Amino acid sequence: MRENDGLPLPVLVMLAVIAGMTVANLYYSQPLLNLIRHEFGVTEFTANFISMITQAGYAVGLLFIVPLGDMLRRRNIILSNFGILILALLGMAFAPNIYWVWAASLVAGICSVMPQMFVPIASQISTPETKGRNIGFIISGLLTGILASRVVSGMVGDYFGWRTMYLIAAGLMLICAVVILLFLPDIRPTFQGTYRKLMGSIGRLVREEPRLRLSSIRAALAFGSFLAFWSTLAFKMELAPFYAGSHVIGLMGLCGIAGALSASFIGKYVRKIGVRPLNYLGCALHLAAWWLFWFSGNTYRGIIFGIIVIDIGMQCIQLGNQTSVFELRPGASNRINTVFMTTYFVGGALGTLLAGTAWQSLGWSGVVMVGVSLTLCSLLMNVFDRRYE
Repeated sequence: MRENDGLPLPVLVMLAVIAGMTVANLYYSQPLLNLIRHEFGVTEFTANFISMITQAGYAVGLLFIVPLGDMLRRRNIILSNFGILILALLGMAFAPNIYWVWAASLVAGICSVMPQMFVPIASQISTPETKGRNIGFIISGLLTGILASRVVSGMVGDYFGWRTMYLIAAGLMLICAVVILLFLPDIRPTFQGTYRKLMGSIGRLVREEPRLRLSSIRAALAFGSFLAFWSTLAFKMELAPFYAGSHVIGLMGLCGIAGALSASFIGKYVRKIGVRPLNYLGCALHLAAWWLFWFSGNTYRGIIFGIIVIDIGMQCIQLGNQTSVFELRPGASNRINTVFMTTYFVGGALGTLLAGTAWQSLGWSGVVMVGVSLTLCSLLMNVFDRRYE
C-alpha cells in the first residue's frame, strides 16, 4: 500500500479493534490495585507503582520500538512484540511477589506499543480528506479499549481474582497476533539506513520541528492530569462514602464513553476548528472536571459527570495536537509519532507518580491540586507560545 492510496474500511476497523484490545493491557491494573496490594501486603503507594511503571514502559517502547516502523516491515515488528507481550502477561498472572509484578508490568508496557504503529498507518495511507477522520476512528478504538479494560478487569477481579484477568489478556493477544499475521497489509519502509541513524534522525526532528516539541509537551501535561485522576480513583472509591469494590470502579470507566464517541467527530473537524482553540477547549473541560471532583467528589453524580467532561477534554487536546504534527513530515510518520507519544506517556507517568505521592500525604485534595496544576501548565503553554501555530 502506498501513501494517500486510501485506507480500506475493513482494514481500518481491524486496526481500531486490535488497537483497543492491545492498549487495554496498560489499564487492567487500575481497578485491581486494591486486590493486588492486599494479596502482597503492600501500601497503596507501592501498588500505585504498577500503573506508573506500565506507563513508563510504554514510553520506552514508543521511543525504541515504534521508530522501527519506518525502517522494517511493520508486520514483523508487531508480531514479535505480541510474542513477548504474551509472555509478560503470563508473568503477571503467575507473579510470586510485587517486584515480579513490577517487572512484568514494565515489559507489558514496552510491548503494548503496537497501536502506535497503527496511527501512522492511518495517517500515511489515508487520503488528505479522510486523514483526520481515520486517525480519530483508531483513537476511538483505543479509548474504547481503555474503557472496556477497566470494566472487564474490575468484574473479573471481583469474581475470579486479579490473576485471571492477565490469563485472559494473554489469550486475547494470541488472537490479535493471528489476525495481524493473516490480514495486515504489507507496507513498505520509508527509511533506509542503520538503527543508529534512525534514532539519530529522531533527535534532528525534535531540534528542527518546534511545533512538534510544543504539541508533544502540551498534550503530555494534560495527559498527566488525566491519569492523576484514574490512577488514584480505586483508592478513593474504596473509602467512605463509596466503599466500592473493583467491579464498581471498573464500571466508572463506562462513563468515559462520551470521550470515545467524540474522538472521530473531533478528528473530522481539527482543520476547521484549529489546534489552539481545541487546546483551550480541552483545558477548560479539564479544569471543569477537576472542579467537579473537588466539590462533588464524594457523590457518584460528581464523579460520573467529571469523568465525562475530562475524557472529552482529553480528546480535544490529544487529537488536535497529534493530527497536526503528522502534517510536518509524512515520510517520518512513525518517528513523529514516537516523539509525540513518548512525551505524552512520560507526562502520564509523571502525573501518576505525582498523584500517588499526593494521595499518600494529602489525600484526594492533593490529587486535585496535582491535576489542576498540570492542566494549568498545559494551558499556559498554549497562551504564551504562539510562534509555531
